[in-house]
Amino acid sequence: MKKRNILNEIIVIFWIFVLASIIGYILEMTNVLLKKGYFETRQGLIYGPFIQVYGIGAIVYYMVFKKVHTRNEMKVFLITAILGGITEYICSFVQEMIFETISWDYSNLPFNINGRTSLLHCCYWGLAGLLYIKFLEPIIEKLKENIDNKFLIIFTIIVAIFMIFDIGISSMAAVRQTERKHNIEAKNKIDIFLDKYYTDEFMDNIYKNRMQVIK
Repeated sequence: MKKRNILNEIIVIFWIFVLASIIGYILEMTNVLLKKGYFETRQGLIYGPFIQVYGIGAIVYYMVFKKVHTRNEMKVFLITAILGGITEYICSFVQEMIFETISWDYSNLPFNINGRTSLLHCCYWGLAGLLYIKFLEPIIEKLKENIDNKFLIIFTIIVAIFMIFDIGISSMAAVRQTERKHNIEAKNKIDIFLDKYYTDEFMDNIYKNRMQVIK
C-alpha cells in the first residue's frame, strides 16, 4: 500500500473513532436520562463528549466489513454482536489492569462473562452494527470521496492534536489517581501537576460511573 493510501486510511479510521465515540456518548447520556430522569456525564475522557469503547468497536466493524462483504441484516447482527462483546470485554479487562477501575459491571445480568459483557449487551452491539451499516458506513464512504480536501486535512490535524492531548492527560491523570490510592508520593513535576489540577474529587466528578477494583 502506498504511503498516501496509508495516510488516507489512518484519517478514515481516526474519524470513525471520533464520530463513534461521540455517538456512544449521546447514547449513554440518553440511556441515563430515560432511566434516571436527569443528565449525568458518562464521558470516557476528561475533555469532550467521547466514550472510547464505542470508537474502538466501530473501528473493529470497519476493519471486518472491509473483508466481509455481506450486508444481510441477520448476519451483520450476529457478526457485530460477537465482535462488540469481545471488544467490550477486552476494553474492560485493559481498564482494570492499567487503572484498577471498571466503568461497567454486568454481574447481575444472566449470561454475563465475568461481568464485562453479557448476552443482552452483545445484542445491543448487534443493533449498533445494523446502525453502523445503515448510517455510519455511508458517512465513511462520503469521507473517503473528500479525503484530499485541504480543509478536511487541516481540521483533522487540529482535532488529532486535541485528541492526543485528551487521551494522554486522561490516561496520566487516571494512573496518578491509582498511585495516590496506593499512597505513592509524587515523583516528579508531572505528578505534582496532576495532583494539583486532577484531584480525586475532580476525577470522580468526571467519571461518575467508574468503580474502583479492590485488589
